Amino acid sequence: MDEIRKRIIEFADRHGDEYKEIALKIHEKPEVSNYEFFASEILSKKLADEGFEIELPAAGHRTGFAARYKSGKPGPVMCFLAEYDALAGLGHGCGHNLFGATSSLAGTALKSVIDEVGGEVRVYGTPGEEGGENGSAKGSFVREGYFKDVDAALSAHPGVGHVLTEKTLGCAPVDIEFWGKSSHAAAAPEKGINALDALIQTYNSINALRQHLPDDVRIHGIITNGGKAPNAVPDYAAAKFYIRAASAGTLDDVYKKVERIVEASALAMGAKGRMQPYQNRVENMVPTPLFDSIYKKNMELFGEKVSEPLNKSVGSTDIGNVSQVIPAIQPKINISDKDIKGHSVEFVEASCSKKGLDSIVLGAKVLALTALDLIEDPELLKRIKEEHKYMVEHQGE
Repeated sequence: MDEIRKRIIEFADRHGDEYKEIALKIHEKPEVSNYEFFASEILSKKLADEGFEIELPAAGHRTGFAARYKSGKPGPVMCFLAEYDALAGLGHGCGHNLFGATSSLAGTALKSVIDEVGGEVRVYGTPGEEGGENGSAKGSFVREGYFKDVDAALSAHPGVGHVLTEKTLGCAPVDIEFWGKSSHAAAAPEKGINALDALIQTYNSINALRQHLPDDVRIHGIITNGGKAPNAVPDYAAAKFYIRAASAGTLDDVYKKVERIVEASALAMGAKGRMQPYQNRVENMVPTPLFDSIYKKNMELFGEKVSEPLNKSVGSTDIGNVSQVIPAIQPKINISDKDIKGHSVEFVEASCSKKGLDSIVLGAKVLALTALDLIEDPELLKRIKEEHKYMVEHQGE
């Protein structure tokens, strides 16, 4: 291993405890989407102390940030993505307290050598990966042009085992609402327009639609408002739905089908209906296998075994938005020797365990070394970009 790589590793080892402490503090103060004030401040302040230029807020998110450090030599832009939101009512059941600290340490470790190798290091703090108020911020970062000059994006998600980047489903979170006309349900039902009936018609029509959809499509939702009293015809009803698919084209097609169901239900009941997104749409993840292979090579330097991903799209995450425009990786990094499930109490506990905290230093080393490989080998970066372009163009095939 050459001197520059040794210095990255030594930097991560020397400063690891500082980032472990940050992760524990974020764990103790879990914050949901659009309210990660403590987490965004402590991470961005640490990066500012390390010499990064900080933009806060960023991309229209009050708890988002963009940290940048540009060397004096030409070279590519490597961006580490930081998540730090928690789950409502549970806390850090997805390990984002570790995620944000890992990406921040990776960025500072690479910065420690960037003036010699050239290029630019960025860390983007992207709120609300779990969704919610102004959620899935990576979609905003893409839309607002934060990736237009970035060559590659890197992150590692806490999980069980080391697993390369998996495909994910795109997801369109929508509000479906109906407005009718209130009337006494017993004395004058004929004068009312039942908004709840329109919503139930929509729910049942979506159920009927499922048998005519591809296997990768998932549609699921809840009724959030069904009226105020049983003796009054509901003049308002509302629901939240997720529409998911493995490719952007399929998601667009299914979205239009559900829109038509809403329109038909409103027409049938004489109500007014509306379907609209309530946060950023989440795109499906497009892996770049060559990029992942570089991460795997570097992880194996530390004696770790890395598994191939499942050949199936699972869940949804806004790293998919980034992967649609530039090469991106988000492998799983092991934080538990037991088979625990995400979004569970056991995962909350693992997110502040010794193994979980140790994953910060390991992950930062591997991510920083992977970025360094791309900086030092322009031909490798070119091949990764070419493969990424092909994968985006042929997604869904």
